[in-house]
Amino acid sequence: MSLTEINSRIETAAQKHGRDPSDIHLIAVSKVQPLERVEAVLLEGHRVFGENRVQEAQGKWPNFKEKFPDVELHLIGPLQTNKARAAMDLFDVIHTVDRPKLARTLARLADETGHCPDVFVQVNTGDEGQKAGVALEDADALVAECRELNLPLKGLMCIPPVHESPSLHFALLAKIASRNGLTGLSMGMSGDFEDAIAQGATHVRVGSAIFGARDYG
Repeated sequence: MSLTEINSRIETAAQKHGRDPSDIHLIAVSKVQPLERVEAVLLEGHRVFGENRVQEAQGKWPNFKEKFPDVELHLIGPLQTNKARAAMDLFDVIHTVDRPKLARTLARLADETGHCPDVFVQVNTGDEGQKAGVALEDADALVAECRELNLPLKGLMCIPPVHESPSLHFALLAKIASRNGLTGLSMGMSGDFEDAIAQGATHVRVGSAIFGARDYG
């Protein structure tokens, strides 16, 4: 599926639900994609990309950013505190703040460096034991702590359980965001981004539908 087709589907879904398509940001998820596929999307004019791992992004994006300086890079995978400094140097937005320790580390580094990427709090809406994200009952407290730390908090992020209706989880995330006065909602992937838009998504993370199937080797 082409980038043009994805953008068209986003526009159609937005209009169907009375939303402005310009309020929805398409994050092209380029993890584990060959450099030539990523460059092809860059050459089409797209500038917002997502990566799952700091180390992979470090090997891929500095050269691309030299060639395409207006790229906006989003970290959408789990972040270890020992990689926080590297993440802050490379990424414009971090979607996966999911524990107080990480929030405090980002705040300390922001004080040291004088800059901080925008952040989203990742919520484990399915309360899945092995999945990243703050537990539902702790989400409000983590939002409050991020604010107390003066982090540039923009919204919430979730990855619904594979075998459950994603719309229920998107609606739950929207409810948590609303009661905390947050407008950013990072939710929806290749298979369900239109459902996410219906529930208020502001950032949709689409990878394989743009780049093709990933080859993990």
